[in-house]
Amino acid sequence: MKMTDFMVPQAFVPALKSSERDEVIAELIDALVKAGKIQPDDAADIVEKLCERERQGSTGIGKGIAVPHVKHPSITEITGTIGRSIEGVNFNSLDKAPVYSVLLLLSPPNDPDKHLEAMEKVFSHLQRDMFRKFLRQAETTEQIVDLLKEAEESSK
Repeated sequence: MKMTDFMVPQAFVPALKSSERDEVIAELIDALVKAGKIQPDDAADIVEKLCERERQGSTGIGKGIAVPHVKHPSITEITGTIGRSIEGVNFNSLDKAPVYSVLLLLSPPNDPDKHLEAMEKVFSHLQRDMFRKFLRQAETTEQIVDLLKEAEESSK
């Protein structure tokens, strides 16, 4: 599995407008709705489940990164998007630092192995300093797509 298999470039938000955690999540879900990956009627419930997950424990993993994720019955295939905050967002990260890159992941509840595989792929890239640095600097959807492709090429 590659990140380009489940990340939706049409839903990437290289300049998030929102500055609060829950608003960022809603903005990214809205981008997935506009990209046709989520039904509009399901969006509010997905946002609520993601925010509920954040209240249980932050997905801000440190080093300017958050990976909000949830399994939801309306999702039929693993789907993700990426948002970039220029100013930084308080995600209650483990290191207390602002988050600049948000990688949001949605999975169907009936395929936990695929969910884990997708999470593993995301984290394998996020462990690399250069990937995090270039992701934070990416100003366009095209730059994010190029970064994902380069990361996959270098991890072969």
